[in-house]
Amino acid sequence: MSRGGSQDAVVVEGLVKRFGGNTALDGVDLAVPEGTVLGLLGPNGAGKTTVVRILSTLLQADGGRATVAGLDVATQADQVRGVIGLTGQYAAVDEYLTGVENLEMVGRLYRLGKKEARSRAVDLLDRFDLSDAARRPAKTYSGGMRRRLDIAASLIARPRVLFLDEPTTGLDPRSRLGMWEFIADLVSDGTTILLTTQYLEEADRLADAMVVIDRGRVIARGTADELKAQVGGERLELTVGSVPELARATEELRSLALDEPRSDEQTRRLTLPVSGGAATLAEALRRLEQAGVTLLDVGLRRPDLDDVFLTLTGRPAEDAAPSGDGASTPARTEETVR
Repeated sequence: MSRGGSQDAVVVEGLVKRFGGNTALDGVDLAVPEGTVLGLLGPNGAGKTTVVRILSTLLQADGGRATVAGLDVATQADQVRGVIGLTGQYAAVDEYLTGVENLEMVGRLYRLGKKEARSRAVDLLDRFDLSDAARRPAKTYSGGMRRRLDIAASLIARPRVLFLDEPTTGLDPRSRLGMWEFIADLVSDGTTILLTTQYLEEADRLADAMVVIDRGRVIARGTADELKAQVGGERLELTVGSVPELARATEELRSLALDEPRSDEQTRRLTLPVSGGAATLAEALRRLEQAGVTLLDVGLRRPDLDDVFLTLTGRPAEDAAPSGDGASTPARTEETVR
């Protein structure tokens, strides 16, 4: 069930962006209802970051239009900056300022009063488990701590719309879970979020809906369940004893697969899209036993977002690593956060 209202906080229509002879975006359409999370997914270089940079007024589109909170990102850029928060793929903090000074500075750039900027800084440092390091220079922070500080800075002015571009990159598993909880809290309070991520589990957990783009075009959209339904069927997964046995198992089971099997020599794992449930599993076990393949693990599972990626884009989700999508992500500046 959608958590949002009837209005769209973000609307993108026919967005086009070119970098020289490369078309990064080729007519992208998407909408994010108020108070919801849209997961923007796609392989490395698909155009995700370019969309975020246009919506946050860091880039101008070559075609199409986009609005944020009813404001045109091209003609009302200053007003747009007043209602958004942005966290890019890389932590953009001043290494020579302390944690609290970094947040206070961003708050003042958003034109918060000195007292309010300090109060927000203290609250966010506590929420992101950085209070003990509040008065240390950011250059002494670990990579994960800098990441959390950068995300805190994007929230200093309580933005109505928040763009999170790979927000948990560089965070340890504990910090990532904490970030997921915080994002859920923001949405419960009415914040609208556009999220790009390389972690499909993250999108599955947080996003009300997803848009998948590849080579600058939207190739699928819907909820996680709807996207998984497009892939259909089940997945037979097994782990064998050796790499030669992996090749033998692939050949033995190929005729059972609905599509090309996937194998990983490092883990000696084979994955096949199948149908037929337990009967297919039994047949696979019979063939592997006859072929003398040592079976360490086997099971049937439903499709996940990894399968969606592979089916829709022809590439596994691991290829969806952080990327500038044709342009590097700039450090935070006064223009960025004003």
